[in-house]
Amino acid sequence: MGDSDTPDLGKLLPDAIYHAVKPGTALLRLETTRAREGTLDGAWWPHSRSVGAELPSLVSALTEHLGPITRVGLDASAWEGLPTRLSIDDRVVHIDSFPVGDDTVLITRGDGDHFSLLVVPPQATPDAARAAMARAVEAHNTTEAEQILIDTGADSADSRPGPSAHA
Repeated sequence: MGDSDTPDLGKLLPDAIYHAVKPGTALLRLETTRAREGTLDGAWWPHSRSVGAELPSLVSALTEHLGPITRVGLDASAWEGLPTRLSIDDRVVHIDSFPVGDDTVLITRGDGDHFSLLVVPPQATPDAARAAMARAVEAHNTTEAEQILIDTGADSADSRPGPSAHA
């Protein structure tokens, strides 16, 4: 990604937001370095596994900070009601089903700028979610999403679709 494609870092969310994680809050955190050298570009803690309920707020937040999102790749076995596209903020976002696992979501901006986000299970405790999200955005992180969830205990809750523990 060239400098002209790099988002204004002043628009990214400040770290202080993540110190006040409360039950019922969906979170998004992006790596704030221009290099994007880590395995993951960020993390997301949705309320549930309902695509219709969760994806619009994620795409809106990403669009505000990164520009228009054109595609989202999810694992169909991990999400409820996976459509082929959604209209979000008057834009069509295509939804692709990939066997990426329930711990990752792939985001495409424009024609080919890809972002990989760790998905913290909705049932994770706030402490585990905070720890997993912090690990995911470390600048030189090379740990895969699944291992981050295991290491932080964020995977210890049942990760099948169902009611959220932080609802």
